[in-house]
Amino acid sequence: MSEAEGHYSPRQVRLEKLAAMRQRGVDPFRETVYPVTAYSRQIVDGFSEYEGQTVRVAGRIMAIRHHGRAQFIDLHDQEGRIQCHLRADKLGDDAYQIADLLDLGDIVGIEGVVFKTRRGEVTVEAGTLTVLAKSLQDMPEKRHGLTNIDLRYRQRYLDLLVNPDVRRVFALRTQILQFIRTFLQGRGFMEVETPVLQPLAGGTEARPFVTHHNALDMTLYLRIAMELHLKRLIVGGFDRVYELGRVFRNEGISTRHNPEFTMLELYQAYTDYQGMMELTESLLHGLALALFGQATVEYQGTTLDFTPPYPRVDLVARFREKTGVDWQSVHSREDAHQLARRLGIQVDPAFDRAQVLDKIVGQVVEPDLVQPTFLWHHPVDISPLAKRDPEAPWLTERFELFVAGRELANAFSELNDPLDQRERFLIQQEARRAGNDEIPPLDEDFLLALEHGMPPTGGLGIGIDRLVMLMTNSPSIRDVIFFPTMRPLASDEESG
Repeated sequence: MSEAEGHYSPRQVRLEKLAAMRQRGVDPFRETVYPVTAYSRQIVDGFSEYEGQTVRVAGRIMAIRHHGRAQFIDLHDQEGRIQCHLRADKLGDDAYQIADLLDLGDIVGIEGVVFKTRRGEVTVEAGTLTVLAKSLQDMPEKRHGLTNIDLRYRQRYLDLLVNPDVRRVFALRTQILQFIRTFLQGRGFMEVETPVLQPLAGGTEARPFVTHHNALDMTLYLRIAMELHLKRLIVGGFDRVYELGRVFRNEGISTRHNPEFTMLELYQAYTDYQGMMELTESLLHGLALALFGQATVEYQGTTLDFTPPYPRVDLVARFREKTGVDWQSVHSREDAHQLARRLGIQVDPAFDRAQVLDKIVGQVVEPDLVQPTFLWHHPVDISPLAKRDPEAPWLTERFELFVAGRELANAFSELNDPLDQRERFLIQQEARRAGNDEIPPLDEDFLLALEHGMPPTGGLGIGIDRLVMLMTNSPSIRDVIFFPTMRPLASDEESG
């Protein structure tokens, strides 16, 4: 085989080993069932219970060490690693010839007795060997893991195989989602599902993805938010609803943005944004305690403390403090663009007044909000779905939660006045007609639902991917999404 290795690629060498297995009557892809009786961690942690017992383990070979007519292999399963000992005199010559054809990455089942080596390592002495799948590709070099960032995202399956820390991140992601569901169920919320394909993409300002339904011959959009359908359910008589699901925005990609991401949106009747503040604090504080046993979380060198209550920062006051300009003194789109230029902030020339001011807030106010902080009392012109503050009607009962300088949550007392809502939507349509394609079209059906009466309601949205980033100390959103959106490789584009 060494001669073949000198002439053929690693894949060709593995194909030859596959052919050799088949010549010996072993088809590595024939088996359909292999009942596992114990996993690696169970055996290692519970050695006193398993010592001398016969077990069946299965997994991927991640290391092979030859010792004459014997070999040790490291078998990795979903719980960890266990060593297995393969000996010719135990397996028999025919089976051991098959063992000699094994490679890193092959998936095998082993039945044998649990013991400890002289070095004290828990090991399974193989009595039988079953090849369950032959790997035709080389594994990444294990000592250094898979370090190419781009390759890690494109071939996540390899990343998961060789980088245990990556598996832990995604295991934590699952725990976070489970905690959220349990927490909300304990507060009487019902989990629901709303349409992903929608005739109108609304609920926020963002460019949607567009598709076409052939049977109905109509344009449909991937949802950019869940808000308007969930509010319809509040109108329909459900007092507490939430959805954990994917939303889609046809926008740029960065360490904080992926076109497809996961949101939690919830709505609770007969409460307001203050009630959403309390819920947010309880949720995040409880999550930190559940994951780490303490309220503090380390993120990129900073200790974040999720102990309530969180500081409240008035948006308009902080805007004035940072820019020297009063929000209400910026009267027009031209005034807003002039202010952005004076502050050295780049904005899209098509942005209207509200969008420019919101962009300025993102540049001069938000980065300073490192510890969990509620930024509240947003002006009406950047909060078209929020209820007005009765003490200052040009402001709204809205907050955004910022952690580590980035938005994590958005919430408000929901606007339930159908006439006020229509007026704000119509103002938005002026910007849409002027060419702003992030403004959603007028949703007459949602306005009709509001006219049937929606009770006072508090609503909250949390970006799950950003939450997972914080709780797993991950610098990029791509680190917490199994399969992030990637630009095709040149070869992919050419073949496509």
